[in-house]
Amino acid sequence: MIAIRTRYHGPTNTRGSRISASDGRGHRVSISYPHELSGAAVHAVAVDKLCAKMGWTGEMVGGGYDDGRGDYYWCFLASDRANVGGGK
Repeated sequence: MIAIRTRYHGPTNTRGSRISASDGRGHRVSISYPHELSGAAVHAVAVDKLCAKMGWTGEMVGGGYDDGRGDYYWCFLASDRANVGGGK
């Protein structure tokens, strides 16, 4: 089973705001913050990019965790688990 965490990273002196998505197995992507979106939709873009990179398909569900960090956690629906390999 694969779970993906997305996290907001604020701007620095050299980079703008971004969202990262990681699967806990060392696979990670980072995207520039899409300002035309908000909330979970922003994080879903990062999840889509990680899934495309890894060749994973299927429907994911996700939600936030109210710990003050603004992280979101995502997983595939049980019916879609067969479409997720061990990673590249």
